[in-house]
Amino acid sequence: MSGWFELSKSNDGQFRFVLKAGNAETILTSELYTTKSTAENGIASVRTNSPSDERYEKKTAANGKFFFNLKAGNHQVIGTSQMYASEQSRDKGIASVKTNGPTQTVKDHT
Repeated sequence: MSGWFELSKSNDGQFRFVLKAGNAETILTSELYTTKSTAENGIASVRTNSPSDERYEKKTAANGKFFFNLKAGNHQVIGTSQMYASEQSRDKGIASVKTNGPTQTVKDHT
């Protein structure tokens, strides 16, 4: 089963999306957006940018955990991964975003 996006509204009225893998695990989380249409533009940006290696920024947190950001062509962060215990796990997360990011399925929970 392929992945999907979930679009939701936060308690303060802002919007965010997550990208889920086929096993329903969250693999990418967006920033907060002030409007639904800008969140939908963020989803479109994931679809466009997720297949490209150069759009991933591999990072190490202060606690030694590993994560990544997916960036747009203008270098703005589109989404951030969860924290991973190893670089290998992080790289598998990137591979999952590459596979699932182009999906057209959006589950709108707004």
